[in-house]
Amino acid sequence: MVVATPIGTLDDLAPRAAQALRDAHVVACEDTRRTAVLLRHAGSDAPMVPAHQHNEARRAADLVRRMQDGATVALVSDAGMPGVSDPGARMVAAAVEAQVPVTVIPGAGAVETALVASGLATGTGYAFAGFAPRKPGEMRRFVERLDGWGEPVVVFESPRRVGALMTAIAAHDPHRQVAVCRELTKVHEEVIRGTAAQLAERLTQPLKGEVAVVVAPPAQAAVPDEQALATLMAPMLDAGMSPARAADVVAALGAAPRNAAYRAALRARSSA
Repeated sequence: MVVATPIGTLDDLAPRAAQALRDAHVVACEDTRRTAVLLRHAGSDAPMVPAHQHNEARRAADLVRRMQDGATVALVSDAGMPGVSDPGARMVAAAVEAQVPVTVIPGAGAVETALVASGLATGTGYAFAGFAPRKPGEMRRFVERLDGWGEPVVVFESPRRVGALMTAIAAHDPHRQVAVCRELTKVHEEVIRGTAAQLAERLTQPLKGEVAVVVAPPAQAAVPDEQALATLMAPMLDAGMSPARAADVVAALGAAPRNAAYRAALRARSSA
């Protein structure tokens, strides 16, 4: 069983998840000290085995053998759903490959909680990008890729490096709306909202606690009306470019959506 655990407040542990922890023959976890607190809260006395990023591959084989022998294994991470940004994906894959049934018991998650708390959700979808890279070049490329999703993106970041992430986003798009969500579901929960430039100026010291960052999609540029587009595209058509190709060029430059550019190109050709 893959069991989602609270991201901060123990009372968020779902009743079904608590029962699963009580029924388990063994609990595989990242940190036995943190999970011991959770098990006491759930009323479980199941033994624990460490299963973290450094031993997950080796531990997966052992746990699969136990499950094949009839044991019920509960897989948990320190917070949230195992396998999303925490260890667990290898174990689930190993169980599936061995044709061992896998049951997922849902619960609290930092990604959706941060998305909704940010106020930046659009209701049409979102993306999750995991942890931001540390090296400057990789960070710059990472920030540039955020534009490609066209929807809010949730990013995990170390509380010590949130300022660096804000600075990188501000250098790329200072007006981008961002929300830094700290200590979600805990007593000191805080959501810091503003533009990337504002937050880069504000967050110059390390934060405390767990952090999730929500980055809004880039603002849509104003689209010229089709008559103006037709006038702009006329030289391309006069040079022998087809309307479809001219529309591709305009869309690639970000001047207008392709369908609008194509209609404008057809208007320009008919006018000519």
